[in-house]
Amino acid sequence: MTACDPPTPAARPRALAATRLVATVALYMALVAFGNITDFGTNQEFVRHVLAMDTTFEDEDLMWRAVESRTVQDIAYVAIIAWETVAALVLIAASVQWAAALRGGGFARARRTASLGLLMVLLLFGAGFIAVGGEWFAMWQSEDWNGLEAATRNFVVAGLALVVVHLPAGEDGRPAPRDSTR
Repeated sequence: MTACDPPTPAARPRALAATRLVATVALYMALVAFGNITDFGTNQEFVRHVLAMDTTFEDEDLMWRAVESRTVQDIAYVAIIAWETVAALVLIAASVQWAAALRGGGFARARRTASLGLLMVLLLFGAGFIAVGGEWFAMWQSEDWNGLEAATRNFVVAGLALVVVHLPAGEDGRPAPRDSTR
């Protein structure tokens, strides 16, 4: 099977799974971005409290990390929304490419686009929320403004989708043989 061939019957379930998982993450990211744009204030407060570290243990050895400038907090929040929006758009494009590939081949392009979008989600939730928010700004210490569980859930779903996107094409787990006539 080449990048232009439709999937073999054995590979079709994996391609369908990849298509649906990418579309699911695309839908989720689109709804997250839409929600943050249309209900700007709710998560704005979340970001402000996390960056200000005002609901943590307020350990003097950590509090120097706090960002108290509302302007910087709001810039960070707008940057998050922009990242979510771009990730959603990339994943929507990948979903369309996967659907087209199911009909006529071209999985390499769909796989590349999906990988980019899914890596954007992994970076947002892994590096942004789990590492920076959770550890640097000690979000784990807050009873009220702790988003680590949701961030971890989103990180795992995007990671699972990325793994499925990159599963080998052959039924036995090995890549499908190349057609030497092309």
